Amino acid sequence: MELVAFLIDFILHVDRYLEAFVTNYGAWVYALLFLIIFVETGLVVMPFLPGDSLLFVVGAMCGIGLMSYPLSVGLLLAAAVMGNQTNYAIGRHFGPRVFQWENSRFFNRRAFDKAHAFYERYGGVTIVLARFMPFLRTFAPFVAGVAQMNRAKFSFYDITGGALWVGSLVTVGYLFGNIPLVKQHLQHIIWAMILIPGLIVLIGAWRSRNRPLPPAP
Repeated sequence: MELVAFLIDFILHVDRYLEAFVTNYGAWVYALLFLIIFVETGLVVMPFLPGDSLLFVVGAMCGIGLMSYPLSVGLLLAAAVMGNQTNYAIGRHFGPRVFQWENSRFFNRRAFDKAHAFYERYGGVTIVLARFMPFLRTFAPFVAGVAQMNRAKFSFYDITGGALWVGSLVTVGYLFGNIPLVKQHLQHIIWAMILIPGLIVLIGAWRSRNRPLPPAP
């Protein structure tokens, strides 16, 4: 329970934790940020780390000179791309094994064929949009690997989505993160970053749960 309470507090007050870390450890903050983004995107068991709000706060700290904007963007983009590639590789390695469980309700050849068809048809858009969706961005590259999505196609959309995600959120934080009104309501903004994309995912899943996959051309 203490760990859960700490994680919630860290997510909601990531600005305070990050500023304190920069004050105490200086440039080591870049290693910490790389690790957080890499783990969130690279390990399917760690979907609850504060990716969106963290990038926004990093941009705000760059805006007041506590961190380097180009170094932060480049490093976090590398972490995001490498994390997705790792998650994809894990899914691609274990996918064929789990789908051989013919008696499983979810992991069987028919499920694999449907997942593969979906990711070959819509995987690019899914990988890009998932970057902006908490939880979904952790699972999407893993499922793409399980579904054996084409590696070159996955890599292209991985880099594209990562650049849009990191670049946009860090830049928005850089430009607007230090406006007094934004700083005053930062906790509400963080909640909005978590809840609004989450609701979009839930509504989309509810609407498509019984929708058949269109036949491939």
